[in-house]
Amino acid sequence: MNGALHEVGAVQEAGHAAGCADAPVLRQRGQREVFCGLTGIVWLHRKIQDAFFLVVGSRTCAHLIQSAAGVMIFAEPRFATAIIEERDLAGLADANDELDSVVGRLIARRPEIKLLFLVGSCPSEVIKLDLSRAAQRLSRSLAPAVRVLSYSGSGIETTFTQGEDACLAALVADLPTTRARRLLVVGALADVVEDQFRRLFAAIGIADVDFLPPRRAADLPAVGAGTMFLLAQPFLADTARALESRGATRIAAPFPLGAEGTTLWLRAAAEAFGIAPARLREATGIAEHRARTALARHKAMLAGKRIFFFPDSQLEVPLARFLARELGMRPVEVGTPYLHRAHLAEELALLPAGPLLSEGQDVDRQLDRCRAARPDLTVCGLGLANPLEAEGLATKWSIELLFTPIQGYEQAGDLADLFARPLVRRLKLAV
Repeated sequence: MNGALHEVGAVQEAGHAAGCADAPVLRQRGQREVFCGLTGIVWLHRKIQDAFFLVVGSRTCAHLIQSAAGVMIFAEPRFATAIIEERDLAGLADANDELDSVVGRLIARRPEIKLLFLVGSCPSEVIKLDLSRAAQRLSRSLAPAVRVLSYSGSGIETTFTQGEDACLAALVADLPTTRARRLLVVGALADVVEDQFRRLFAAIGIADVDFLPPRRAADLPAVGAGTMFLLAQPFLADTARALESRGATRIAAPFPLGAEGTTLWLRAAAEAFGIAPARLREATGIAEHRARTALARHKAMLAGKRIFFFPDSQLEVPLARFLARELGMRPVEVGTPYLHRAHLAEELALLPAGPLLSEGQDVDRQLDRCRAARPDLTVCGLGLANPLEAEGLATKWSIELLFTPIQGYEQAGDLADLFARPLVRRLKLAV
């Protein structure tokens, strides 16, 4: 059975096949509960250390990113909002002149900025402000000290992780060209995780490794026909397409979540670069054993527990694979905003059969399915967590999985702990 189904029972009957590679998908379109792509600024501005993100939007946009980034209130942030006022909406002011003025004041105040992103929003798109052309104009006037790029963080038809995808896709167009054979790891990773992966790739025998995004604007990697790239995040469809248009080749692999996922991710790179399996095992064996030991401490709490994923981050399928295969959890429904079958093919083949796969959202219907299933743990956005907790369901905030380092061997135990913690809390409160 393939394609979209609209009867939940039919989907559940298909769960007897091995894995979910050919499982049907319940596709629904309706009301959604999700943050917009502006949220990605919170982790991107920590990663690219000399970049600044200027949102061109409303006061609501400003409140959103200030609230989402509240944990960084004691540091001067590298993001701000150019507020679109009523007279801008009414066409009484030249929005481009006002934007140029805001950028001029910003650069004068923050001369350390080397890369400026103009981030579009719902309001800027409503008034048809061409930020791409504005970025080109400002880049010419500020060159060579500052490079200006633009991307859309609008939440009208997207989910919040697509903010990172749009940002990195904008960077790809600006990357220098090379024909050298190199590995490119794509997706924002915490610096500690990036350093761990660099050491592992070097031990495997892959010395020429770049990361996108880089920590500094001056370190943008070159790309071309010799570039092989690994996705570190499953939500980078536009970035992957942009890289392929530059001649780069994607290495198909599961994502580096958990001991198994990290090993398979590294193995895919090793095979692409002709590294012998024995060298891979020698380089990763100790770290993999350490990760499995860390996971074993959480398995007693999580094994057999039923988990339900609302669509939010696009991490849902890799997370369900990790929890099912390495911790013995039982996914009931794995909902994701978009199911990119090509990028998730290896994940779907590993995901045990049984759960309902759903794409998109009709939040009322999905809430009904969740209430009927009464899972032990529900992964969802902030807007649904408190109401579900009030109904007696334990929840995990999906956005926390973007703010926390979760990739790689050394973070496997921390990733498991994120799911064990709500259940441990419930046990303590019940005493």
